[in-house]
Amino acid sequence: MRKIVAILVACLMVLPFITACNPQPANVDATNPPIEVVTDPTKAPEVEETKAPEEPEATEEPAEPAEPEGPQPLDIVRPETYTRGDDEEIYEAALGEYSALLLAAEQEQDVNVRFVMMAKAEALLLDSAVMIPTTTKGGLYQISRIAYRTVPYVQWGNDDDRLKGLVISDAFIDHAEREELIAAWQTAVAGGAAYDPAAILEGKGHTIQKDYVTTFSTAPVTIDWLNTSSQSDTEVTVNTVDGLVEYNNLSQMMPALAESWDISEDGLTYTFHIRQGVKWYTSEGTEYAPVTANDFVAGFHHMMDAKAGLEWLVEGVVKGASEYMAGGSFDEVGYQAADDNTLVVTLEKPTPYFLTMLTYSCFLPICEPFYLAKGGVYGADEYAAAFADTNKYTYGKSEDVASQVYCGPFLLQKLQKDSEIYLVKNPNYYKVDEVKLDSIKFVYDAGENPLAYYEDAVKGIYAAAGLRESTGTLAKAKEDGNFDKYGYVTDTESTTYFGGLNLNRGTFQLESGACASPKTDAQRIDTTIALNVKSFRQALQFAFDKGTYNAVSAGEDLKYTSLRNMYTHPEFVQLSEDTTDADGKTFAAGTMYGEMVQYYLEQMGSPIKVADQIDGWYNPEAAKAALERAKIELGDNVSWPIYIDVVYYSASDANTAQANAYKKVVEDTLGAENVVINLIEATTSQDYYACGYRASNGEAGNFDMFYGSGWGPDYGDPSTYLDTFLGEGAGYMTKVIGLF
Repeated sequence: MRKIVAILVACLMVLPFITACNPQPANVDATNPPIEVVTDPTKAPEVEETKAPEEPEATEEPAEPAEPEGPQPLDIVRPETYTRGDDEEIYEAALGEYSALLLAAEQEQDVNVRFVMMAKAEALLLDSAVMIPTTTKGGLYQISRIAYRTVPYVQWGNDDDRLKGLVISDAFIDHAEREELIAAWQTAVAGGAAYDPAAILEGKGHTIQKDYVTTFSTAPVTIDWLNTSSQSDTEVTVNTVDGLVEYNNLSQMMPALAESWDISEDGLTYTFHIRQGVKWYTSEGTEYAPVTANDFVAGFHHMMDAKAGLEWLVEGVVKGASEYMAGGSFDEVGYQAADDNTLVVTLEKPTPYFLTMLTYSCFLPICEPFYLAKGGVYGADEYAAAFADTNKYTYGKSEDVASQVYCGPFLLQKLQKDSEIYLVKNPNYYKVDEVKLDSIKFVYDAGENPLAYYEDAVKGIYAAAGLRESTGTLAKAKEDGNFDKYGYVTDTESTTYFGGLNLNRGTFQLESGACASPKTDAQRIDTTIALNVKSFRQALQFAFDKGTYNAVSAGEDLKYTSLRNMYTHPEFVQLSEDTTDADGKTFAAGTMYGEMVQYYLEQMGSPIKVADQIDGWYNPEAAKAALERAKIELGDNVSWPIYIDVVYYSASDANTAQANAYKKVVEDTLGAENVVINLIEATTSQDYYACGYRASNGEAGNFDMFYGSGWGPDYGDPSTYLDTFLGEGAGYMTKVIGLF
């Protein structure tokens, strides 16, 4: 019999300044019917003759007071000066029901029931309107010399940043050649002939290149792959280190540093047999030490000590991890080496997606003797103290490629944050025949001159170039004929970019004074009160015409192609059998995750449509109706208009155009007398990212609305997205809504 869980959550308020859930008129007892009021002050009420009551046949319970229909004024306490509120209270008000259902879902062992519960939780997240999905990667025009799907093809983890299999031609690939490559890939996936894109291209007269040049705009801040959760760091370093397993370009999981593994019958113990003969090398290629099972243990221990945003992924998954994070002993953690070649991982509970987690950076090894030689220590407090001593702790420093050793297909030889990152092929790599490139070069480019980048791609300096309406590159490619010959629409991916509304703002300018908000103290109070009312948040989000916003970058004809309307990829998972929820709704086997989210949104009365490639949130009528509800609920506690700060990077034409588009569509829909978007200029990319993406926590976020963040899944379960919005500091992305 399938386990069915029902969650009942108390009604919670949505403001740090609001104190009642179902507010009643002043001086009215909410537990009893209101007394009769004399409407004519000159006339006393008539008094009926008192009679002894007859014996009733049955006791009649007093009627409960009727709930008022429609929106009612909220009981708001407006402070005299702006004061940041309590993160936990604000979170509980906005996302408490979501969190409760998600946590219950994660205890469910039946995978199908788990997916159904998570779909309902995601519907609650979307309906709360604290965030709005915007776009995904791909779905845009491009010309390219890169063969179709020659990097790992997988929706989660870090493997899609691994470039060792990249096949690059000396010439752009035309439409017919691309179609032939796609067909060959599909044949291989179906179990047919092996996919050999190099042979196909060489048969068409192409010459395969061995050096790959691309760009970066956000420099790595560390080359310690276990002390970061930012892709801008790991997209470089994952090319220099291997994990236990990896995906290939056909989406098949393959052995990497684990040659094989065994899983116990109860699903709790995984035993990995580490490949022998693999070595760690310095940046110059000098052998340093063998890779052992203990290097994986050392990496796991260091990752939890560093607390860089990876550790929450393993809490509640690996046995003893949560207890260690709370101050326990690492000896009790289920991540131990039985000998140099055997790693034993013990889980808290059967986790059917555990192997898919292993392609994420939190499970990578470190060379323990090198780590200790560079000042590394174990223990969270000990590590924090050591890390602060820059004279003694020199491990993984981004300004020194010699502060790390490498066991992967490439060696990091140069990292200059404002110019170039350079990797060369590791000639001693244990699978060197799989490495198609001799070098990888990342060139710094803040995106200030996209036409120059396009011209460099045409010259062959770069392997590919995106074509955008806002940058002029699409028009240029059409003018010179490259669009007609080589232009194609890239695949969409599982990464979701989104905008977050700051519910508890703590920063109104950067430490340097840059990106300062022009709002008065009273306006700060108005904005925070309004953003903590769900109806006002919904008004803002339903007024966001994402198609227009995206068109300024992607072009009018592709303005919907890359749009995403839910946090999790709508086809990320599906049901393997018929599944009934707690209310008796049965979803058929094969039902996609997004279909279930859509069902629950409709049950909530939400107008949101979650399918990809439509503007599923933009609804002017719903936006205006939500605004009217918000005005009633806010009453006289705020002054209109409400000012919303949006930071943009002025050196980027695309980012500037998007900011102006956002301002126009929101103000046009809601009226500038109700909402004004303050566009706050960031003159450097560092300042722009510091305001949101690189903000250390919720309090450091310098914005009211920030749409420069995204999340790519780490493993094959919806919780890889949804956990990022858990409370009490557990969720990495709560900082994008100004919390924790």
